[in-house]
Amino acid sequence: MKIAFFDTKNYDKPFFEQFKKNNMKIKYYETKLNEDTCSLAKGYDVVCVFVNDDINKNVIDQLVEYNVKMIALRCAGYNNVDIKYCKDKILIARVPAYSPYAVAEHAIAMLLTQVRNIHKAYVRTKSFNFSLSGLEGMDLYGKTIGVIGTGKIGKIFIDICKGFGMKILAYDKFPSKLEKTEYVDLDRLFCESDIISLHCPLTEETHHLIDKNSISKMKEGVILINTSRGALIESKALLEGIKTKKIGGACLDVYEEESDVFFEDNSNFIMDDDTLALLTTMPNVIVTSHQAFLTKEALSNIAMTTIDNIVAYFETGECENKVE
Repeated sequence: MKIAFFDTKNYDKPFFEQFKKNNMKIKYYETKLNEDTCSLAKGYDVVCVFVNDDINKNVIDQLVEYNVKMIALRCAGYNNVDIKYCKDKILIARVPAYSPYAVAEHAIAMLLTQVRNIHKAYVRTKSFNFSLSGLEGMDLYGKTIGVIGTGKIGKIFIDICKGFGMKILAYDKFPSKLEKTEYVDLDRLFCESDIISLHCPLTEETHHLIDKNSISKMKEGVILINTSRGALIESKALLEGIKTKKIGGACLDVYEEESDVFFEDNSNFIMDDDTLALLTTMPNVIVTSHQAFLTKEALSNIAMTTIDNIVAYFETGECENKVE
């Protein structure tokens, strides 16, 4: 089996080399898979891709022409793949649950950093400034947190929030039976939540779920957390909400236009994205570079499951993690 591995990062290769089978040959490309780079997949049986590779109709047609038999996603989300167009042309498999604890714990870490001003204190004490002025925080105990999306990650996030003594409001199209969790409609969740955390997939329905209209329904000073997909939040509406102090803080591990920015060192370049540039200057905005998944446990699970998906398809013609 010959596998073309796109958007390779330095942390990917050791884990995939550990789990790959003897009959596998992997070619690692740093470039992302898109219409301009698709020719690199010629002669390979599988392409292995990540969240910012662009698998549109033209790319799919090229892959089929090259006789590529499988698109192996090493992530849970697949909004960057034209799933409908792939049907009956090429198989797609994903990693549905590589480490929900990693993402949920990162969301909590960002929240704690935000409400206790840990990021500000860290910078100050590096310069031997031990003043407490401006570092007043907020208790999580007794606060209402709205959780949008109660899949595996959302449920773990809720369990952690219960440990802080928080009141849980939740929204999901397919509610689960969760203790000390009240399922409500989105309008009530927006109106009553002190903190809102997003744990839902990006679909046509959830695109810009957080926009000017939904922000207008929220409490003054609400804190938003997004560790799912950037386009769940309309970035310009978020920026305006922060500038008007309607939004008291934002914790963003993802960003709407992250594909050409995140995962790369852009420290020597001028940021072209004015919205992102402004967001990162705000004292009440914490941005991390799509790293919520990045734990040793998660990377190991991603590599193992991706390899297992490939083996299962080539040995049986089927794969339990296929996307339809």
